Amino acid sequence: MKKINVALAGNPNSGKSTIFNMLTGGRQKVGNYPGVTVEIKEGKARRDDYEINFIDLPGTYSLTAYTLEERVARDFIINKHPDVVVDIIDASNVERSLYLATQLMEMQVPLVLVFNMSDIAQRRGLLFDLEQLSKLLEVPIVSTTGNKGLGKQQLFEAIKKIVEEPPQHIRQANFGTEIEQYIEQLKPKIEQKYPELTAKCPSRWLAAKMLEQDEEILKKITDPQINQQAQTAIQKIKGLLGEMPEMIMADHRYGFISGACQETVKTTAELRHEFSDTIDAVVTNRYLGLPIFIGLMYLVFELVFRLGEYPMDWLEGFFGFLGAGVENLWPEGSMPWLKSLVSEGIIGGVGEVIVFLPNILLLFLAIAMLEGTGYMARAAFVMDKLMHKIGLHGKSFIPMLIGFGCSIPAIMGTRILEDRRNRLTTIMVIPLMSCFAKFTVYALLIPAFFPVQWRGTMFWVIYLIGILLGILSARILRSTVLKGEDIPFVMELPPYRMPTAKAMLMQMWTRAWLYIKKAGTIILAISILLWVGMNFPRPDIEHTSSPQLTQQQIKQLELEHSVVGRIGGAMEPAIKPLGFDRNIGIAMIGALAAKEVFVSQMAIVYAVEEDAKEMSLREQLRRDYSPLVGFAIMLFCLISAPCIATIAVTKHETNSWRWAGLQFFGLTAMAYVITLLFYQIGSLFI
Repeated sequence: MKKINVALAGNPNSGKSTIFNMLTGGRQKVGNYPGVTVEIKEGKARRDDYEINFIDLPGTYSLTAYTLEERVARDFIINKHPDVVVDIIDASNVERSLYLATQLMEMQVPLVLVFNMSDIAQRRGLLFDLEQLSKLLEVPIVSTTGNKGLGKQQLFEAIKKIVEEPPQHIRQANFGTEIEQYIEQLKPKIEQKYPELTAKCPSRWLAAKMLEQDEEILKKITDPQINQQAQTAIQKIKGLLGEMPEMIMADHRYGFISGACQETVKTTAELRHEFSDTIDAVVTNRYLGLPIFIGLMYLVFELVFRLGEYPMDWLEGFFGFLGAGVENLWPEGSMPWLKSLVSEGIIGGVGEVIVFLPNILLLFLAIAMLEGTGYMARAAFVMDKLMHKIGLHGKSFIPMLIGFGCSIPAIMGTRILEDRRNRLTTIMVIPLMSCFAKFTVYALLIPAFFPVQWRGTMFWVIYLIGILLGILSARILRSTVLKGEDIPFVMELPPYRMPTAKAMLMQMWTRAWLYIKKAGTIILAISILLWVGMNFPRPDIEHTSSPQLTQQQIKQLELEHSVVGRIGGAMEPAIKPLGFDRNIGIAMIGALAAKEVFVSQMAIVYAVEEDAKEMSLREQLRRDYSPLVGFAIMLFCLISAPCIATIAVTKHETNSWRWAGLQFFGLTAMAYVITLLFYQIGSLFI
């Protein structure tokens, strides 16, 4: 059986991963490209007498080696010599997608073009003469609809034909007389001086890259005479045509694409009045875009809270009933510590976290809808100008949006950022986005301290504070330790689509299940550990000077004598200026492991009270603290050090404990100062 390697290339959002899955099924493995954090997926398939190894290259818009993904994709093609390169084209945005194809054609690699998402292209009013286009480009073209598995057989046949009958020539864009003459002058000298390099890639391509001042090629071609000749050519071209060669060559590539499409792509009247463009004229408007985004956030929180309030009350009643049942049915005098562990530590601790599941489900559903329709990409586009002012760009806002779900995948998502300074800055500020763990804390405190009509507004305010602090922190970082220039990029705006109910529900349930799993594992384990820390060591009650203590006083004495109680007592002088007491300090310790633990820990702390069965946790908090303290707690949880898992991921992605330490201690210090100012100033007026 003959083995062949096929590389899959294409723009982001072109459906490349869908095609890869269609071709390989479940036979896949994922690993990092040697020396970098960019992932490469591989999968195998058997067809006729061939065992085909498919390599899914990083999504790129070009092969200029300007970004890490472009370098990885280009280096793989140059060094690994795949038998076939399959370029996935977004058929609904064909002219932009074909730019990458022109660069692959310049490299003279065995190429197959896949016009994917053909059904969407038809709905958008595009009609293709693929047979004619294939003749013009001298490259085979296959039409597919990856998510439906259409075109799979034809693609396998095209790959097989390319392997059995390698192309003798592939058409390329002509860069005009002025540039082509200098390419022809450089070619023989490169061939003479660098035979090992021209054995890997065409001398014409190398010469063109020298005129484009490609850094990677200039590192390989270091001959002073050739470099001087190239620099002279660049200056002459600029003097003659008024622009640098790379700009002119890009124009010629697009001209080549436009010319081919003019003959082979027809448009109907629907394209001229495209639905997406009509909506974008409003939602990405320079004046309306930001207010619409902020308004949508507000609407989401209003709906999440108002719709989730009733099932949340039902769950709270259920866990209260469950805890009371354990208390009443447990045999009197039989292992009281175990009864306390079950009712206070497990049911009380974990139950208070599960109570907020309806709100979490609704929030996940809302985000799934916004992502599925394509609006989230518009939110990043809207934020682009604002992000530029702080030294970042709209692309950095995408991981920050992911951070509203969880900081861990958001930090890993910064791999899409090409510039290291941008990436580090984004990693450092992502924890300021309110993740779902923090949402659980807000869902406890906001109903406890604010009336119904203000609850959605308070959710919106605390989320907005996180965004504004993230922007301010990024500005400071980019002005000091991470100072440097931005790298330009292309912002992808996929067409609007109506997500299916099945897709939204699956996405909602997948994320919600992670929340439930976390509550049943990590939070359960931490709740038990904290219960142990709050109940041991026990004081010698029999020898106390006050033998007539009530049950509640005994529990309070036990708490003060315990490990956690002593730590909380030691913390109290430091956190008292923030409006916090020992109980809040104890809960903050648990929140270092996971923010949700703050809720379960407060439930365990208040379980020592005799009236805990008659009052909900929110009612007890409302009795003991003011709204000013409640908001101060939310502010501190928002800003302070993220969970330990997030710190670990930061260390992994930055490859430095220094950045992880700065994130942990820097955010905690910022949280202390801001909360201190908020509480002390607020106390003057309230």
